[in-house]
Amino acid sequence: SNCVVGGFTHHINTSAVCLAGSFIRSDTELLKKMFHVLVLFCLCCLSLIGVFGDSVSVMEGNSVTLNTDNTEIREDEDIRWTFGDENSLLAKIKKKKQIVSTYNSTDERFRDRLKLDDQTGSLTIMNTTTEHTGVYKLLISRAGNASKTFNVSVYARLPVPVIINNSSHCSSSSSNCSLVCSSVLNVEYQDKNTYSCVLNNPISNQTTH
Repeated sequence: SNCVVGGFTHHINTSAVCLAGSFIRSDTELLKKMFHVLVLFCLCCLSLIGVFGDSVSVMEGNSVTLNTDNTEIREDEDIRWTFGDENSLLAKIKKKKQIVSTYNSTDERFRDRLKLDDQTGSLTIMNTTTEHTGVYKLLISRAGNASKTFNVSVYARLPVPVIINNSSHCSSSSSNCSLVCSSVLNVEYQDKNTYSCVLNNPISNQTTH
């Protein structure tokens, strides 16, 4: 009988080799498909990294610096910083023309709060408020454009919680008493008649015992 394996016709007396050749061909096609899926997955991951960017957290009132990761801006590079979905222009550097500008007046939230490093292109937002939470975009123009995204979260400062005795639920004849946390949170019982009230966010906490 005839068997086609690898593009060649072989004259053999059994179908075993044909069957083996079919399996080999099928395994090769499967491996190719798996490789293509793996490459597509990696490209998707790289794409998602570009979309979500770096996450930066800061306490309200503090400064935050968004770094370009450049040690020095090259002569052929232009730096451009924008904010939000509207891509409001915050700052730019045109190295060749020696232009270094911040646009504090284009958005009242950033008035007198922007500082641009003319050596690296990094942008600092000073005296932050929760209104500075959002997406900041960096575009570096040169022979091949490069971009970077920063997701900045500014958290309000937490007050120190106060535990008070809710006298309306306490009496000398009762062994039960109600405690209320000033921030309308539950008071947690610990041990040896100790109670605590905790306020927290992703970067800080305040506790009263």
